[in-house]
Amino acid sequence: MTIFEIKQALAEVAAVNFRLPTGEYLPAHFHVTEVGLVHKHFIDCGGVERQEKVASFQLWEAGDYDHRLAPQKFLHILALSEKILGRDDLDIEVEYQQATIGKFGLTREGADFVLTPKQTACLAPEACGIPATSAFTLPQLPLAACTPGGGCC
Repeated sequence: MTIFEIKQALAEVAAVNFRLPTGEYLPAHFHVTEVGLVHKHFIDCGGVERQEKVASFQLWEAGDYDHRLAPQKFLHILALSEKILGRDDLDIEVEYQQATIGKFGLTREGADFVLTPKQTACLAPEACGIPATSAFTLPQLPLAACTPGGGCC
């Protein structure tokens, strides 16, 4: 999802609901604590210089149970963030605290904003000798925190 798309969606929804990849909703009293510009300038494993810019939203929940972020308030925060983001239609990356800080993509399903898992990848598979179609895939681990006896460790 991009900045333009979230602004359009916020104009259409009655409430701001974020859903985790597990299907669980963030508590209604969450805060958007940061809207920022992340500029990543790096060299991939094949020696190619790359740059990437995304808008970053940090979501946080606290003991402020009376707090509710209305769509108009979120639009106001995004308008203020234009000082930092400019008017580029950047992709959005979401940070949310779980067992560790997770980074997610963002999409929309109906009236919900859904955090989508992000994965790493080799950007230069030919330089690393990785076949175009690798039979190896990482196992899907549960996104919920491990608990004693839960079988995830």
